[in-house]
Amino acid sequence: MDFLRRNNVTVTGNPDGPAVVLAHGFGCDQNMWRLTVPALADDYRVVLFDYVGSGRSDLSAFQEDRYASLDGYAQDVVEICEALDLREAAFIGHSVSAMTGVLAAAKAPERIGSLVMVAPSPRYIDDEGYRGGFSAEDIEELLVSLESNYLGWSATMAPLIMGNPDRPELGEELTNSFCATDPDMARVFARTTFLSDSRDELKTVGVPTLVLECTQDVIAPREVGAFVHTQIPGSTLVTLDATGHCPHLSAPGATNQAITDFLADLR
Repeated sequence: MDFLRRNNVTVTGNPDGPAVVLAHGFGCDQNMWRLTVPALADDYRVVLFDYVGSGRSDLSAFQEDRYASLDGYAQDVVEICEALDLREAAFIGHSVSAMTGVLAAAKAPERIGSLVMVAPSPRYIDDEGYRGGFSAEDIEELLVSLESNYLGWSATMAPLIMGNPDRPELGEELTNSFCATDPDMARVFARTTFLSDSRDELKTVGVPTLVLECTQDVIAPREVGAFVHTQIPGSTLVTLDATGHCPHLSAPGATNQAITDFLADLR
């Protein structure tokens, strides 16, 4: 398998710098990092990719049984790192990809040396003593709506997820990204994402970790950021002056500053 072609891997930036891997969230692709790449390109070797089923990935490589759990996506990350022979790379994951990074680091600790978790959530459904932001009924309703009318769901949900109603162009961009994703593959990724529970894996993280949260986020409320921070030993929590679930698009300056400060401290 040509893993680099499968995941439409792009490598840019400083070829002699430490490696940084950027991983997009549900319904997105590597283009969502376009405002972050310039902040990293001078000092780091920047690796971008699309999960299978997203962006310009090889759709023929999609296997529903593999991608019915986050473990399948994490294995893709490991295979990309191996194909590029990355060592001690910084993994920057948005949303569900933050947890994919946790799983990938456990699978191949020699490949991933630090984590940046942008608006992470280890579990979206509320549980006893835990607030994920949604009831089980909320999530089931969300998934049924997505599966019955994916384009309509995208047009309704993307602006809410983006969370910046005064800047409708951001919601429109996320809507277009959602709509460009194959609906059948999006259905699998959505169930994998919103029904996942990776809380136990947080305690296994043994690498420097930055947790970035927003002041208001309908997908990952601040209680989730606090939970992730307390569960990962020695992690750093930064609350960005930003709203919504995609601060790398809505507040790139603050997001990039937090990331580059964290990475600089590791060098």
